[in-house]
Amino acid sequence: QVQLVEAGGGLVQAGGSLRLSCAASGRTFSTYGMGWFRQAPGKEREFVAAVSRSGDTRYADSVKGRFTISRDNAKNTVYLQMNSLKPEDTAVYYCAATGAYLIVVVSSRYDYWGQGTQVTVSS
Repeated sequence: QVQLVEAGGGLVQAGGSLRLSCAASGRTFSTYGMGWFRQAPGKEREFVAAVSRSGDTRYADSVKGRFTISRDNAKNTVYLQMNSLKPEDTAVYYCAATGAYLIVVVSSRYDYWGQGTQVTVSS
């Protein structure tokens, strides 16, 4: 069982930056692939970024070049650095963990989810 707790959301102006963090419980964090998803009001949850156990990363086209996912296995934490934020980035951001070895971009392949953190970007 893995428990995930996100932090770092908030209100920021367009063009600004935020760093989200997701702290995981347990001693097996390094054996999980981690992902970030987001869900805006009235829309389906969508993939944002993922990092595999080995450190490979993948990004949605909409955030490529602006967002960076990273993990610190010593701290059982995954981060999402978000720069050049746009109003369309406004959503609840969720952290998730998967036992899959390769990069996973499909939400149904993730086994554990955090409670989400709100990110609001004003224009």
